[in-house]
Amino acid sequence: MYFGKRERIDDGNTAYDTMIYSKYEVERIARKAFDAAMTRGKKLMSVDKANVLETSRLWRRVTEEIVRAEFPELELEHMLVDSAAMHLISRPASFDVIVTENMFGDILTDEASMLAGSLGLLPSASLGGRKGLYEPIHGSAPDIAGLGIANPIATVLSAAMLLRHSLKLEAEAAHLESAVASVLDAGPYPKDLRGNASTAEIAEAIFGQIKAIDA
Repeated sequence: MYFGKRERIDDGNTAYDTMIYSKYEVERIARKAFDAAMTRGKKLMSVDKANVLETSRLWRRVTEEIVRAEFPELELEHMLVDSAAMHLISRPASFDVIVTENMFGDILTDEASMLAGSLGLLPSASLGGRKGLYEPIHGSAPDIAGLGIANPIATVLSAAMLLRHSLKLEAEAAHLESAVASVLDAGPYPKDLRGNASTAEIAEAIFGQIKAIDA
C-alpha cells in the first residue's frame, strides 16, 4: 500500500492507493519469518485480511505452499488483522513470531509496543537483503534531541539484534539482553518509564551490568 500507485482525481475530491503484492514478494518476507520461527518455538502467526482483500488471499496461499514444501514441522496459523489487534492485547503470550504485510505490520508493531510499556524499550531490524538495518523502533526522536532524557535501551537491544542476526553471535547478544533485563528489574529508570534517570545514567547502569556478568 505504501509503495503502490496513488493519485488524487476529480479536482482532489477523490483519491486512491494501490496495494500490489507479487508471489515473489510474499515468498521473500515469508521465508524470513519462517527462518525466525524455526530458531524459536516453531510457531508462526500470519496476519492478513483474507475475508476482504485479494492480496491477502494470495498471501495465505503462498505462505501455506512454502510451509508444506519447505517447513513441514512449522506450526502456521492465520488470523485476520482486526482479530490480531484484539488478541495482541488480550493474550499476548500466545504469539511468538508474526508475519504480515507492510501496512498491517506498521499498525500492529506500535500497538504491541505498549505491551512493554514504552517505545523506548523496543529495538527493530530491517532484514531481507545481504545487510540489515538496526535501530530503535521510535527512530531518532528529534523532539527530545539534546535533552539527555532519551531512553537508550532500545538502541542497546538493537545492537543485540545486530549481533544475533547479522553477526551470528548469539552468546554476545544474550549477554547484552541480560544486562538490560537486570537494569529493568532493579533500576534506575528513564523518564518514559516514570523514572528520572538520564540517558547517560541508564547507559552507565547497563555497562555496569555487562561488567558484572563478565566478572
